[in-house]
Amino acid sequence: MQSLKKEIRITINNLTVSYYDEGPDDAPVVIFIHGFPFNKSMWNKQVEALKDDYRVIAYDVRGHGNSDAGNDDFTIDLFVSDLLRFMDELGIVKTVLCGLSMGGYITLNAVEKHPWRFEALILSDTNCIADSTESKEKRITAIENIRENGVEKYADDSIKNLFAPESFIAKKVEIAAAREMIVNTSKNSLYRTLLALSGRKETCTELSEIKVPVLIMVGEKDTITPPAAARLMHEKIKGSILHIIGQAGHLSNMENPLEFNGQLKKFLTSVYSKKIKPAGKMENHSKSETTFNPEPGKHQPKPKGQNRGETLSYEDADKDLNSKILKITMTIMDQYPELSKYIEEMPVTIPNEKNPDVTLSNLKTYYESLSLMLNKYKTEHPSIEN
Repeated sequence: MQSLKKEIRITINNLTVSYYDEGPDDAPVVIFIHGFPFNKSMWNKQVEALKDDYRVIAYDVRGHGNSDAGNDDFTIDLFVSDLLRFMDELGIVKTVLCGLSMGGYITLNAVEKHPWRFEALILSDTNCIADSTESKEKRITAIENIRENGVEKYADDSIKNLFAPESFIAKKVEIAAAREMIVNTSKNSLYRTLLALSGRKETCTELSEIKVPVLIMVGEKDTITPPAAARLMHEKIKGSILHIIGQAGHLSNMENPLEFNGQLKKFLTSVYSKKIKPAGKMENHSKSETTFNPEPGKHQPKPKGQNRGETLSYEDADKDLNSKILKITMTIMDQYPELSKYIEEMPVTIPNEKNPDVTLSNLKTYYESLSLMLNKYKTEHPSIEN
């Protein structure tokens, strides 16, 4: 799908990731994750609709679009790890995630493992059920058919199931765009992703643990992940919102963007209406500084106030410090989940969703609290090594 948006490329752990980054730098962040076998351009109309009020990011999952595939075996867990590294590289502490189909699988796995990193979720045309034996066999057959008949035949066969019947008359441009995305995906990435999808685990049993706002949308004529699958998730996620998109199949965001975007905006407004200030990104990272660097491992987003030889003011230093302290706390929770409950018991000077600030004035209290937390953990777990 053709786009006038500026594509940005960065290198993270020797892997080039391609993405769009639109909207105000200090606005709440919304990250879009595309379905299989598409790329970030499937979200063009959503990016356009939200960019005035939100910082909107759409990226290519590894092996899709213009992102490198790498050498690792594709798994949903690997895609989640890529997402978290991508967020860290851009300095995004918390975000709203919107995933369609495969993007929904990544979203559900991400929130299960790293719930503190997400403000809210939009699950579109996806489900929580793992592949059945029959579904796995179909994916293996698809791999064999691609090898035997080529990607173009696979694209033509896939398109038949992706769109609602009326879309083949009214949405020819969108159908052509979807086909082009499939054809431009390498055979190797198609094989590896099909295997990853077939091997994913179910997430239905964990849905009741989701505590953030959730919007579930599905095309009324989606035959791949039908409305029944959406209703199952809706029943299991307390307080979730379910909306059936009319005149749409599996690619509801492309088939009926007017209705899709309307629900998206309404939901995001409800999520952020009670927040005192925008949340979701570390203030010391500017997206304007995030550009492609051809040398692996050399990409370093620059703190605001340091990118043009400027001297940091006390206020800037305070913000920069707060960002680093918040990142330390999030790293502890990310890499040592067993410490999460101890962090939650710490004083209000510890960064959290309701009180994200640790400034120069209470830095001493923060480190004292951190030390007490670690000592408490060691006391209750005497076998732990230093």
